[in-house]
Amino acid sequence: MEALKQKIREEGIVLSDQVLKVDAFLNHQIDPRLMQQVGREFAQRFQGQGITKIVTIEASGIAPAVMAGLEMGVPVIFARKFQSLTLKNDLLISKVFSFTKQTESTIAISAKHLSAADKVLVIDDFLANGHAAKALIDLIQQAGASVAGIGIVIEKSFQDGRALLEREGYRIESLARVASLADGQVTFLE
Repeated sequence: MEALKQKIREEGIVLSDQVLKVDAFLNHQIDPRLMQQVGREFAQRFQGQGITKIVTIEASGIAPAVMAGLEMGVPVIFARKFQSLTLKNDLLISKVFSFTKQTESTIAISAKHLSAADKVLVIDDFLANGHAAKALIDLIQQAGASVAGIGIVIEKSFQDGRALLEREGYRIESLARVASLADGQVTFLE
C-alpha cells in the first residue's frame, strides 16, 4: 500500500534498529483518511472470506480495525488490557507480552460478543514477534470461533512474528512490510 509506505517515509521516526515510531498518524494521532484507505485495503484483501467479526487489541489497533469493520459491514471487538467495572463477568482472557513496552498484560473480551459461528479477522497496528496476534487468536479459539486471517498495518519482517504465525497456518496480510530499520532508515521488502 503505497500511501502507507509514503506516510512512514515522511512521518515515521526510527528510534533504533528494532523500533519505528508512527505516533504522528497511527498510534497516538490518527490520520483518518489514511485509516480509511487502510480499512478499504483490508476489506479488499479479505473479501469473500465470510468474516463476521473483527478482533483487535486496545488501543493502537482500534482505528484500522474500525475502518475495516465499516468497509466490511461487521462489528469490531477490541480486547481490553485491564478489567473495568463494566467488564468482569463471562470473560475470555489471555496474556500478551508487548515488545515495545517490554511488559506483559492480561487482555480480555466479553464472551457474549464471540461465538462458535463467528469467522474472525484479527487486525493490529504492528506485527513484530507475533505475541499480540497469538493472544487474540487464543481469545477467539476460547470462544470456539475460527480465524479467517490476520491483517497487519506495519510488519517488521526482520522479526519472527510472520514465520511463527505462518507455521501455524494463518493467512497474514501486511500493508507495509519493513525489511530493516538499520542506520535510521526504513527499508521495505516490496
